[in-house]
Amino acid sequence: MGKFVIRQTNTGIKFDLKAGNGEVIATSEVYNSETACRNGIASVQKNAPAAAIEDQTVEGFAAQKHPKFEVYMDKAGEYRFRLKATNGQIIATGEGYKAKASCLNGIASVQKNAPDAEIVEQ
Repeated sequence: MGKFVIRQTNTGIKFDLKAGNGEVIATSEVYNSETACRNGIASVQKNAPAAAIEDQTVEGFAAQKHPKFEVYMDKAGEYRFRLKATNGQIIATGEGYKAKASCLNGIASVQKNAPDAEIVEQ
């Protein structure tokens, strides 16, 4: 079972979504309040399960409507994803993956774990 871990940073507060094995599968931006952070978590829980996948690594990819996961290649040549809410805002991002299949597995893990994940504070 996954969990959202809320934690303080030097500049604010953020969350990590961890899979049942403790691996971080998605992380948030830095928020300026715990309320905003918890609203971000609620948005991920609501948007992740039904979000389409837009693969921007394919030439001539089909644009998807929000909410969506965008799969893209970063400057280091790794596959990454970002989850965008209905309003187009980025609400969670994934780590870099060497293989696209691993990135897609990360998205599947977010979709599976986010809806019922408990929220804990660190």
